Amino acid sequence: MVSYSSTRGTLIAAVIDDDVQLAANELAQACGAQVDWVVQLVETGIVEIAEAQHAPSEWRFGSADLQCALEARRLERDFGVGLDAAALILDLQHELRRLRAILRAQGINDQSPR
Repeated sequence: MVSYSSTRGTLIAAVIDDDVQLAANELAQACGAQVDWVVQLVETGIVEIAEAQHAPSEWRFGSADLQCALEARRLERDFGVGLDAAALILDLQHELRRLRAILRAQGINDQSPR
């Protein structure tokens, strides 16, 4: 189940079930954007689609994709970055989280600022 609500011009979206798949237009709506913006997300690699799905109307996205799209939108809005820069920032954040998890698994305490 997907829930959308609008509060003072801010769109809040929540995916209740991890098995829910959003269409491109639903992902765009959840982010307050147009489908063309979702196409750009795919082109920059921020979200991925199955190769067999060629037309945006056939694309489906999960809750992790929604989270990445919302974060990219926030980076655009708050810092004025383009989607190429947002993709790089998101990749670096993901890699940092992965490396910190490895350190924790090795019993090494990461003291760097978050």
